[in-house]
Amino acid sequence: MKGTEVLADAFGRIQDVVHEAVEGLGPEQLDARIDPDANSITWLVWHLTRVQDDHVADAAGWEQVWHAQGWDERFALPLPAGSTGYGHTAREAGSVRVASGELLLGYFDAVHEQTERFLRGLHAADLDRVVDERWDPPVTLGVRLISVIGDDLQHAGQAAFVRGVLTRDR
Repeated sequence: MKGTEVLADAFGRIQDVVHEAVEGLGPEQLDARIDPDANSITWLVWHLTRVQDDHVADAAGWEQVWHAQGWDERFALPLPAGSTGYGHTAREAGSVRVASGELLLGYFDAVHEQTERFLRGLHAADLDRVVDERWDPPVTLGVRLISVIGDDLQHAGQAAFVRGVLTRDR
């Protein structure tokens, strides 16, 4: 198996967890917070998708799906246009709300599709390309993609946990 195939498999696993966390829930459950400072399923999935969109688009030299496909307008969030959720306060996180799970999954799936397209065009040597020189050592494409996978899986798992709390029999 090629390294790029392993990466594609990992991103596919994120998609599975995200769909399991979101499907079948209404906006009230998606936007619910298990305490006032906790993140909702909506925020967790939106944030992990925004980070993936931002990082993959940057590495590919493409426009983010968020802007290119009008997802920013469909979500109509009261946040700066380039917000990814990084550093959000509890209040800002609470402002990320959706009208439906379909909207949330639509954006996620569009980003996933762009990520898959990017990965299909990569060769093993591309993973050694430096994409961020602000760090010591500089960050390669392979390291950046693994970082996105790790972060996304953590947030997808958190969303699955929140779903479990919200839907358990009491």
